[in-house]
Amino acid sequence: MRENIPPTNKYTHTLMCSNEFSGCKNKASCSSTRYYKSIFKPRERCGVFGILAHDVRQQVSQLVYHGLMALQHRGQEAAGLSIVNGKRKIFTHKGHGLVFQVLTPEVIRQYWGNVSIGHVRYGTAGSSSIKNAQPHYFTSTNLSFSLAFNGNIANYCDLKEQLISRGRVFTTNSDTEVIANILASLYLEQHDWTYALRKITEYLDGSYSLILLTKNSEIYALRDPLGIKPLCYGKLNDHCDYDIFASESCAIDSIGGKFVDDLKPGEIIKTSINEQLHSEYIVPSQKRALCMFEFVYFARPDSIIDGVSVAQARTRLGKNLAKSCPVDSSNAVVVPVPDSGRSGSIGFAEESGIPYKEGLMKNRYVWRTFIMPGQQRRNTMVRQKLNPIKSAINGKEVVLIDDSIVRGTTTRFIVKLLKEAGATKVHVRITCPEVREPCFMGVDFPTKNELIVGKEELLNNDNYIETVREHIGADSLGYQTIDGLVQAIGLPRNELCLACLNGDYPLKEDPRCLNLSETFSTNRERAL
Repeated sequence: MRENIPPTNKYTHTLMCSNEFSGCKNKASCSSTRYYKSIFKPRERCGVFGILAHDVRQQVSQLVYHGLMALQHRGQEAAGLSIVNGKRKIFTHKGHGLVFQVLTPEVIRQYWGNVSIGHVRYGTAGSSSIKNAQPHYFTSTNLSFSLAFNGNIANYCDLKEQLISRGRVFTTNSDTEVIANILASLYLEQHDWTYALRKITEYLDGSYSLILLTKNSEIYALRDPLGIKPLCYGKLNDHCDYDIFASESCAIDSIGGKFVDDLKPGEIIKTSINEQLHSEYIVPSQKRALCMFEFVYFARPDSIIDGVSVAQARTRLGKNLAKSCPVDSSNAVVVPVPDSGRSGSIGFAEESGIPYKEGLMKNRYVWRTFIMPGQQRRNTMVRQKLNPIKSAINGKEVVLIDDSIVRGTTTRFIVKLLKEAGATKVHVRITCPEVREPCFMGVDFPTKNELIVGKEELLNNDNYIETVREHIGADSLGYQTIDGLVQAIGLPRNELCLACLNGDYPLKEDPRCLNLSETFSTNRERAL
């Protein structure tokens, strides 16, 4: 799909419209409310990638392809890229499917340029339109740019309503479209992208890492002031110098680049041809709130986020879990739920002395069930995705290590598989503490009542873990402690977002206080 018109992206934040954190003043008329019943959750967990070659003769679309392939685990529904050619024109191609299905050799050969950004998106219910894919291309009479965005804007309804009241017309319920509109207006105020990016942080409440591509062959990268979403940068020297931005360091590694550093929370970095990559501005913030789930599940183990090795953090999670929730058996084996449970299983086995075994075979051509829309579809995918290795578990007590229990149905299915394959007992150990609250910063957690440990009737029961154990059919169940999680990650507790565990959301105190009236003047609106 080739575009020179602004594509759109229906990141539905509909859960916000039914929650006190929304900032939506008119829930009945908010245009996104009608999606609520079919989606039930905030939904954004994607990957962004950007690269600039300082030699205008170089072609970078192949490198974007490899970078996005390394980020494929962050999104499997859609992919795309925007690229600048020598004529100061942005071309965008995006489509449904995995990276290799969208960015085919024919597409790579067609899209030439030395500066490009890319995006992978994950699928949820109600997201089938190609308009949901990124990058998002914005164009008007006076301005054009492309945006790759990873995050979720909690006060999206309020911002959109204010824009509509000033005459803006929206074609989707996309928070990306709202961000693009605000950025465009801010840029036209001073014709300064650093100013626009700095200023927009005053209005956006939520999580966001974004990469912006201008028709002047510039790339700007911004990480939200709380640092909820990861974003890093690196260098590559091959025929010429390249500057690289990515959601995870593994994407930089995949093209032979050298990881330099993470963007600091609130940092804006710019790169352009024949100029040194440099930090433009750091938005001051009193808080830090990196999503702990990056270390538990999301990120690839070979990535480094804010100085912490994901693989090492997960191994420590397993060791801490073995200390706090031991299994007393001389006939047990430690079995991971692949792949995110593997590092934790290694740590648990090392600490407990229980042998490690690969007891579940994964079909790597099936999508990650955590991100599948609808429970029936998730169950079908589990059946296609995992098969027990009977020789490893028959007659054994299995210590099953997984990263989390969200709804409980997938875990129950796996426990049943293991017992049918001959496991005498299944002891479930979870490297993450209980997920009690929905996420408003972009994690695919459902509403509170759909969370297995979020139901009020369960939490009011002092023996709720036993209730969960019975539900999943395990012989015993143990969760990581929050202290064990924090210690394993190795960052200060006050620099992590633990909201889904304890309900302490790092959002602004009252998003409804945000007002765009001083930002969007009548003249600037007319200019667009």
